[in-house]
Amino acid sequence: MASGSEGPGAPESRSNRLAKERSPYLLQHAHNPVDWYPWGQDAFDKAKNEDKPIFLSVGYSTCHWCHVMERESFEDEEIGRILSENFVCIKVDREERPDVDKVYMTFVQATSGGGGWPMSVWLTPDLRPFIGGTYFPPRDSGRRPGLKTVLTRITEQWQNNRPALESSGEKVLDALRKGTAIAAKPGEIPPLAPDVANRCFQQLAHSYEEEYGGFREAPKFPTPVNLMFLMSYWAVRHSSSEGAEALQMALHTLRMMALGGVHDHVAQGFHRYSTDSSWHVPHFEKMLYDQAQLAVAYITAYQISGDQFFADVARDILHYVSRDLSDKSGGFYSAEDADSVPVSGGPEKREGAFCVWTASEVRELLPNTVEGATGRATQADIFMHHYGVKEPGNVDPDQDPHGELQGQNVLIVRYSAELTAARFGISIEKVNELLASARAKMAEVRKNRPRPHLDTKMLASWNGLMLSGYARVGAVLGDKALLERAVQAANFLKEHLWDAERQTIIRSCYRGDQMEVEQTLSPISGFLDDYAFVVCGLLDLYEATLETEWLQWAEELQMRQDLLFWDVQDGAYFCTDPSDSTVLLRLKEDQDGAEPSANSVSALNLVRLSHYTGRQEWLSRSQQLLAAFSDRLTRVPIALPDMVRGLMAQHYTLKQIVISGQRDAPDTASLLATVNSLFLPHKVLMLADGDTEGFLYQRLPVLSSLTAQRGAAAATASVCQDFTCALPVSDPQELRRLLLNGRADELAD
Repeated sequence: MASGSEGPGAPESRSNRLAKERSPYLLQHAHNPVDWYPWGQDAFDKAKNEDKPIFLSVGYSTCHWCHVMERESFEDEEIGRILSENFVCIKVDREERPDVDKVYMTFVQATSGGGGWPMSVWLTPDLRPFIGGTYFPPRDSGRRPGLKTVLTRITEQWQNNRPALESSGEKVLDALRKGTAIAAKPGEIPPLAPDVANRCFQQLAHSYEEEYGGFREAPKFPTPVNLMFLMSYWAVRHSSSEGAEALQMALHTLRMMALGGVHDHVAQGFHRYSTDSSWHVPHFEKMLYDQAQLAVAYITAYQISGDQFFADVARDILHYVSRDLSDKSGGFYSAEDADSVPVSGGPEKREGAFCVWTASEVRELLPNTVEGATGRATQADIFMHHYGVKEPGNVDPDQDPHGELQGQNVLIVRYSAELTAARFGISIEKVNELLASARAKMAEVRKNRPRPHLDTKMLASWNGLMLSGYARVGAVLGDKALLERAVQAANFLKEHLWDAERQTIIRSCYRGDQMEVEQTLSPISGFLDDYAFVVCGLLDLYEATLETEWLQWAEELQMRQDLLFWDVQDGAYFCTDPSDSTVLLRLKEDQDGAEPSANSVSALNLVRLSHYTGRQEWLSRSQQLLAAFSDRLTRVPIALPDMVRGLMAQHYTLKQIVISGQRDAPDTASLLATVNSLFLPHKVLMLADGDTEGFLYQRLPVLSSLTAQRGAAAATASVCQDFTCALPVSDPQELRRLLLNGRADELAD
């Protein structure tokens, strides 16, 4: 049910000032009969000069209910007139301005007990909220007031009872300032990592759903931050029953997601979440940040288990991103919508229309009888059995409240290849060949369906996450094409989202009408997550390519992050530049959710960088950061599983793996492949190639002595702690034994 107003066919006479913006979400509203402003000084000045309240509407371009509210309310002439006459109306893309979104979402959650998008908030001319909510229907429905009624009441209250409105809003803001403060007490140190990690595991185990994996009944989200914690926990507890349970939870969840309908079996990639407990019927939106984190989670599962299934899923995700979410400049787009026009046509878009199948479509596409199959089965019979396709459709009406999926099938793997082969009396190889052939044919059919809206905004933070995905998967699989794509992404970030003159990351850029990269007249400066996620991506890229230019830029960005966002008084990083007077709450994100908190990522970045640069102050800063979150880490570590990983890295002390050799030599490559084949969460990898004038040698003089010891012999690997090293080894199998023996059960100590 997406808006019909996003295309060029809307009348120009109805354009508002959002038509000059570049955000796909704002452009979707450029032809509403509402006098919209983007977030900025022009809107603030108008509100003050006319002494009008502000109506702030926040959403994003692939948000289903944002589309609904636009169609119902913002395209309504009467509601548009009421809004424009009585309010200064501001539209915000939450992905462009997460700072604005976080402040007012905090207010909405505190005053209404819930949150979500679209978010609707009313502010005073000095930007202080006094009433907030989410989606409103256009007109009254039962006991629920419609937007028209809400607007009329607020207008009356503003005129007749303004002091009470302002006072109640100010009281809430004061309470939020106190309630959201995160600070380290003087002399406080981080909590003990083993205790926190055990509690985090116990809390996750308590919420774990055993049959299908995941951490709640429904809806079910992928939560890669939970899965990465569980696998890191296993790495230090692998011989304990808790460690084994943690690994089983992670691997089972990853396997069930990959078999489920939340995984796009025809065109690859993962949908946003599952509406049911069995990962079957998804919300069909696809987000870049999910693909990035899941690629890392699946390749980690492969490193641990050696099961090719997980490597195939990781590669499958990157295949989707390369094909559908990649810009020719090297950047990555943000998302694909859930809604699209159905094949049968009609004026309205429907959820999942691009992805679902009727049984008759499958039979028509795959009619051939399979030679040797039981009962003269066709390719369609075998495919439908394997993927749960049913004649009346396979979607439970409870998962389809609007009836958009009636008679449709969401593909889900119901049987293993072995069971399907046995059912039809053919070989496993033949089954796999038939299923692959069927998926390829269906992919071709899907290319001709009306596509969902593509959000072509390119965000620094999400591009940083995706950079990690390509670097990590490329390194583990030894895939040069994936590593080249990672380097291309890093070059894109440097060229288009880094202002070298101002030494500032730019939050976002956009695909123009001619497929070129465009920027707004006033580019948005990057936020904490932009710096943290890009730094992490660059560190992963260095370990994958061993090109020190990426380390050097990571060091530079970390120094800027410290200068812009570090709270000198209380420790940890603010999400936004604290000097920005338009942001009323100085927040520090305290939850790892769909994306990890930037403070969580920074805790580990700082530890890694301290080992690469010799800057001990970054190790201290990581400790101060963790100390600031001590209370939350101690009480509810399940809220910060990624930060718990940072705490564990502090506790177990990263080992340095130094490969001494020539970068492109086969013996160097063999040692690197050995390191990359293993999941070693508490390590840094570096190449000592003899270039004593290079970045690493300048930062870490001890590398010169390691190189000197090696002389001109074959490549060697040294495993060190604080650069006290075991004897170097040149045999990959010997290195593997050394690394596995070093992965002791440290939590048990």
